[in-house]
Amino acid sequence: MADGVNRFLGDTPGRVIVKLLVVSVIVGFVMAVFGWTPYGVLYTIRDFFLDLWYSGFDALGRVGDYLLLGAAVVIPAFIILRLFSFRR
Repeated sequence: MADGVNRFLGDTPGRVIVKLLVVSVIVGFVMAVFGWTPYGVLYTIRDFFLDLWYSGFDALGRVGDYLLLGAAVVIPAFIILRLFSFRR
């Protein structure tokens, strides 16, 4: 049972909790520095989709641009990471 939990979490539960606490403090600090709130992030996402809906096909063109820009970074990074993990 414990081996399955460790495999699911990627480490022991204690270490995972400590890692999550450290990352939570760092993310909380960054959000406080920039003045972001969880509700603000949710409202920004909601507003993005509302603008997408109201702008129609023009907004779809922007999403396509975002997709191409992101793919230009993500696809090569994915291939490089897969090549490095293939050696193991």
